[in-house]
Parts: sequence; C-alpha cells; structure tokens
Amino acid sequence: MMGKSFTPFPVIKTARLTLRQLRSNDDEAIFSLRSNEQVNKYLGRKPSESMKDAQGFIRAINENVQRNDAIYWAITLGEDEKLIGTICLFGFSEDNTAAEIGYELLPDFQGKGIMHEAATKVVDFGFNDLGLSSIEAHTHFENQESTRLLEKLNFNRQTISDENLILFKLTANLRSA
Repeated sequence: MMGKSFTPFPVIKTARLTLRQLRSNDDEAIFSLRSNEQVNKYLGRKPSESMKDAQGFIRAINENVQRNDAIYWAITLGEDEKLIGTICLFGFSEDNTAAEIGYELLPDFQGKGIMHEAATKVVDFGFNDLGLSSIEAHTHFENQESTRLLEKLNFNRQTISDENLILFKLTANLRSA
C-alpha cells in the first residue's frame, strides 16, 4: 500500500472532466442528484428531502475525506464548476489493499461516456496512487447501464447477493486484460 492520504485532495482531470472535492456550495446539485427518482431507482437509499439533507451529506463526506476513510469526487465538465455527478472510493479493507467504487450521474448527462471517463481515472488512481490490489462494485441486477460500465472497465462478475445486487471485482493484475 502506497499510503492512503487525501490531503491535499487529489484533483483529477480528463479530456472533458474535472474531478474535484465536494464543496458546501454544491448543495443544490447534491440535492438534485440525491433526490432524483431515476438516480435513486437502484440504490436502495432514502432520497434527500431538503437542502439541509444535502448540506449534512456534504459535511459527512468531507469529514470522511479528512479522516482518510473515503475519497469522494464531484464530477464537473471541464472548468465548469457545476457538479453533474459523483464518484468515490470507500469501504477500504483493514489493510488498505481493497476498496469499493460508487458513482452516480444526473440523468441529462448519462449515456455520453462521462462515467466511463471518470471511472477509468478513479480506478487508475486506486491502483497506481493508493496501491490497491482490488476494487469492488455492487450494482442492482436490473441496472444494465451500470453492469455494462463495469464490464467495459474489465470488472468481473462475482455473485448475486440476497438484495439483488451483483458483486463485480477488478484486480490490479486483470485491469488491462
């Protein structure tokens, strides 16, 4: 393990995107994301009901980042500061060699390769910068878009759990296979 420190926060840039730290002024976009019926369809979480919920979520996320318990990026288009989605690594194993990836994107931006672009960089960050040996993802068996994304990223389907979730896993030695 190379070391799990998220200070300073690692900003990641791609051809079209900037992945940056979540900010308090992202509250409206976080509320839109976390209260959206389409985004929440397969997540099994209670939708945000107020701006206060969104603000509390941002505070909790940034506290987790400060404790190095999780790394959570706001996805923005280029230099535009407006959040269109999020992506994170969390649930690190005790020995910091494995983590889970999670992501969500506002519906207007889905189907445009944005999450593939972001996830490719976050997976690279996990393996190259954090020294992870594996990354897992869980997706609802009906969420075909997420399943296709994980398969494009070379994640391997593992099992289906009781909650109708499919476990996918990518190991460092198989990521470019």
